Order: sequence, then structure tokens, then C-alpha cells
Amino acid sequence: MITAMLFAGGSGVRMDSSDLPKQFLEVGGKPIIIHTMEHFSKHPMVDALVVACKEDWIDYLNGLIKQFNVQKVKKVVPGGPSGFASIHNGVMATAEFSLDGGDLILICDGVRPILSDRLITDCIEHTKKYGTAVPVVPSIDSLLYSTDGETCCKSYARDTMFITQAPQGYTMERIMWAHGEAYRRGILNPVSSSELFIELGETVHLFKGERFNIKVTTPEDLIALRSQFYYENYKKFAKEELKYGL
Repeated sequence: MITAMLFAGGSGVRMDSSDLPKQFLEVGGKPIIIHTMEHFSKHPMVDALVVACKEDWIDYLNGLIKQFNVQKVKKVVPGGPSGFASIHNGVMATAEFSLDGGDLILICDGVRPILSDRLITDCIEHTKKYGTAVPVVPSIDSLLYSTDGETCCKSYARDTMFITQAPQGYTMERIMWAHGEAYRRGILNPVSSSELFIELGETVHLFKGERFNIKVTTPEDLIALRSQFYYENYKKFAKEELKYGL
């Protein structure tokens, strides 16, 4: 079994959208989280979806799932006070029905609305082969290290730096072990599942991600996302105009 586990417990602080969590902002006629869910629900290799949602928005999300007829949704569970806590709740909910240690779980933010079918397939194939799979893209900027944001005495070689993306794939056996160890060792605030494995002293497998796989976090991300949707619609309409000689 392959389960996509999406976490959407954020309140949109960096988006400055506290009235409406960022995952529910509408782009291209649908909320961002519905776009993200549909990529997984329509993928032929994905069997089930689990969503960890901000608790007081669960009824709202369930209404959207019904409105847009999103298939394969197995559970919607409350998120937690942090990203890691939300992921943990989703992993535990997945473990209730995904009982084989060789089953796969694809962990993804609920705010990646333009990830591709190809990326999901690659994640699945790499996870099957290596047990872990983390999509990354090379850093195109120089990186400086600073503890105060004002001074710097250390830089990193750009060709050794990579930006992590999602979905990240793990076998259920590996992710259950990692979450058990996290609570046993008190590692309770990793930024991502890959960071958790690294903090536990493990090695994760990297594969090529996609530059356009935007995580919508800031107003600038939302502008980039809307631009991409308008561009895709422009291409579609342009093809129709050529088809009909307009």
C-alpha cells in the first residue's frame, strides 16, 4: 500500500493570512490544499490519503473534500502545535491501516499545489529501492552562515548545497522507527522528516526534484504560484486559439 500523508496544520503567519490559513487560499478556482490533494488522489500508484489538518478547520476541509470530490481520502486527523507534531499525528493515523512495514508513506506539505505526477512516481520508485527518498534541487545562490543575521565569517560551497522538497518517501518500517526514536531521544522539532533521520544519525537518499515545485509559505510564493497558474492557462488558451484559427 502507498499512502500520501499531507500535513496542513499551519495558521499562515508568514503569509499574513491569519483569518484564513494559507492552505485554504484559493488559486485557479480551488483552495491550495485541494490542488495538492488532487495530485495524489489522481495518481494511479497512490492508494490512500491521510491529512493532518488544523483542528478547528477539519469540518471546513471535509466540506471541501466533498465539494471537489477528492477521492482516496482515508482519514483527516487533527494537526499538532508544530509541523513535526502534525506529521507524527498523520504517521500514526496511517499506521492504523497500513500494517505492512514495507508499505510506503509519502509525506508532503499541503501547500505544494503544482508538484507533478512524474515527481510522485520518482519518489515512489526511489523509496521502493532505497527505503527513503528526498527530492532536492541544487542551490542556485551563494550561502552564508550567520548566527545573528548581521555578521558572517563562514560560507558554504554552492555545489554542495541542496534545497529539500516534498513529497518525501519512506517505508512504514523506517518512519515508525524514526518517530519512536524521536520521542525516546527528545528530538521533537525537526523541520522535516529528512532532518529527523539526519538528527538520528541516519543517511537519506536524495533524488532530483523540480524547480517549479513551489511550497507556498510567503506572499511572494503566492504571487509566483498565481503567475504559474496564469501561464499554464495562457498556454491552454493559446493552443485552443491555434486549433480554431483565432
